[in-house]
Amino acid sequence: MKPTPRLSEFLPYMLSITSNAVSGRIAQEYRTRFGLKVPEWRVMAVLGDAGGLTQRELTALTIMDKVAVNRACKELEERGLVWRQPNTKDGRSHLLELTEDGRRMHGEIMPLALEMERRLLSNFAEEEIEAFKALLVRMKAEVRDLHAEGIDSGIYDN
Repeated sequence: MKPTPRLSEFLPYMLSITSNAVSGRIAQEYRTRFGLKVPEWRVMAVLGDAGGLTQRELTALTIMDKVAVNRACKELEERGLVWRQPNTKDGRSHLLELTEDGRRMHGEIMPLALEMERRLLSNFAEEEIEAFKALLVRMKAEVRDLHAEGIDSGIYDN
């Protein structure tokens, strides 16, 4: 009988710890320079890529708890980095978009995040980086295909 692997060898644990370590390191940069917490930056990053979205869409795209998304949106609104507008497709919701100040901040943070990514991957060959990214995409697709318990459709569609 094969011995039970240790927690440190359990892939979901390894992915979570690694993700938290990488996010935490990058977060130090934008927390210090811009006063943003991880959820706030994730919301800004998604809005910077996608444009106007509802909080429900932000929750799905960031794979964060809706309370965390709500708090992040509220903080970003109070700081003038995000604004709400009526959703013409659904009068029960609003679209959130980056303001001019939010777009400017997003434009300043992205180069920092990309530089951190470059530094994190500097000891990996280009082929390793491409293979790693491809494996992550496949893993995400496998999770989506399993219809993970408690996950509404749409969360893993990106």
